[in-house]
Amino acid sequence: MKPSLPRIMPNKFALRVSGCLLILALTNCPAGLAQIRVGMIGLDTSHVISFTKIINAASAAGDLADIKIVAAYPGGSPSFPPSRDRVEGFTKQVAAMGIEIVPSIPSLLEKVDVVMLESVDGSQHLEQAKLVFESGKRVFIDKPFAASLVDATAIVELSRRHSVPFFSCSGKRYQAEFATLLDEATVGKVMGCDVYGTSKSVPNHPDLFWYGVHGCEVLYTVLGPGCLQVTAHQTTAYEQATGTWADGRIGTFRGIREAGGKTGFGLTLFTEKKITSTTIGSDKKALMLEIARFFKTGKSPLDPNTTLEIFAFMQAAEASKQLGGKPVKIADIMKSARAAALKKIGPQIR
Repeated sequence: MKPSLPRIMPNKFALRVSGCLLILALTNCPAGLAQIRVGMIGLDTSHVISFTKIINAASAAGDLADIKIVAAYPGGSPSFPPSRDRVEGFTKQVAAMGIEIVPSIPSLLEKVDVVMLESVDGSQHLEQAKLVFESGKRVFIDKPFAASLVDATAIVELSRRHSVPFFSCSGKRYQAEFATLLDEATVGKVMGCDVYGTSKSVPNHPDLFWYGVHGCEVLYTVLGPGCLQVTAHQTTAYEQATGTWADGRIGTFRGIREAGGKTGFGLTLFTEKKITSTTIGSDKKALMLEIARFFKTGKSPLDPNTTLEIFAFMQAAEASKQLGGKPVKIADIMKSARAAALKKIGPQIR
């Protein structure tokens, strides 16, 4: 007769932990049971300072308490003055906030669960995002999403190929004013919108991509996607892009170049019941909350196709200016950009 083996009672805590790990694996939580470790690429924008202060604050609560910036790669673009002239100073500030500074993107990816791509030179974003997608880590891509519609299209395609989600938008989208402005029960349906805002231009970026993107994000927050064509013109004081939506609504963005480029942002909203004019704030915490939720769930709060259309709107405006104000169809410019993007990154291997 074989000796009976001692009965091993299951460890209830171990079972609970194992169950949690299984659930987390199934939901693809990037950080297991621990706080989600965030890494930043590009320390050449003031955003890295303000974002770190919000995310790593001792008072952070709710979804923000579940993420923490732990490491950063300075990056920088020697040929791009807004990057070259600021990366050293911002890197020192970030290091002083207790963030580990690492020498490369691969070394950063080994230390973090998710990424905030902050490089201020949008022309760097495609190659940097490609490395992040290949690592399988979720990424928030700060403005400007890219420095061309071709690169923006390529980033969306790489995200799809690697099945790795990204999120990108201007913080203007999540300002508190929109809750009241777009309350259909109060104002009725939105019929049109005129947006104004600061406009600055920099090398290697179409005019609206650098700062006008904030105003165009406001326009799309109000009207949503579905623009058919854009006409644009420019003077020394301002540039204006006018879009016609599929349902006949008209939306405009006027980028102001006067007053030292510090006009702020605002809009006039035309709805069924009223006309409202208001300024749009710059609260960054609302965007940080959306980023935290994205990192936790892997679900972007904004459809990537909408992000892509915003950049198609701005690229169409640039093309219209070059054509003397003639209308440029969004579909045509997106088709051309996709062909160029696929040529740039190559066909998908099946």
